[in-house]
Amino acid sequence: MNSTPETASDLSSHIAANIRDAIIKGVLIVDERLPSEAELSAQFNVSRATVREALKRLAAQSLIRTQRGATGGAFVNRISFEAAQAQQITTSTLLLSMNDVSFETACEARFALERACAPLSAARRQDHHLDAMQNALAAQSAPDLSDAGFCAADVAFHRALVDGACNPVLSYQLAGAVEAMQPLMNMITFTAWSRDAIVARHRDIAAAIAARDAGAAAQGLTLLEEETQALARTVFARRSKQSDAAR
Repeated sequence: MNSTPETASDLSSHIAANIRDAIIKGVLIVDERLPSEAELSAQFNVSRATVREALKRLAAQSLIRTQRGATGGAFVNRISFEAAQAQQITTSTLLLSMNDVSFETACEARFALERACAPLSAARRQDHHLDAMQNALAAQSAPDLSDAGFCAADVAFHRALVDGACNPVLSYQLAGAVEAMQPLMNMITFTAWSRDAIVARHRDIAAAIAARDAGAAAQGLTLLEEETQALARTVFARRSKQSDAAR
């Protein structure tokens, strides 16, 4: 591990980055015990409190785990795709909210990624994926469902479709697309959407996946994208008109 002294105030970040790099490069392997706090303190020439903060950063990223007792300490963690998805979702949400990404661009990317999953999902989906899609449809059809509840069911539907590809790498990569982009898109379009129209489109897509018809599933997603883009244009035009009227 690189022990070059850090001149910036945030030494814990420097230490965490060094340990993270060692894990990524395989210098520190899964289940290997890290040096003790005292050893790291001497290696980086910092206080144990600073080392402890660095270890907390790594634990928050699921890169290490800590164990108590005589044989305890900090150990390199084995990260699962499922455990890493939360960080992927958070990063995607921050990227979209902090950067000038247009609705059109985000929508295009989100549906292009999901369409790539449609053939695999149609071929590989299992009963529990179909059940998850049907459960989401049932929730979306409830007449007293809140907008937040409808959005959550919307995410659950598309997540089940993606997970139906039975490819953990795709599920991880699309976690941000589905669970970050979809809610942000819904926040813009919910005032203009027809729930019945969305549910009907979802039913068509679910039926195509159940029938293992990849073409029909992809076409359903394309139509859903076109309708979502149209809803957004309606919302933006309305906002622009209201803004002009207020001047």
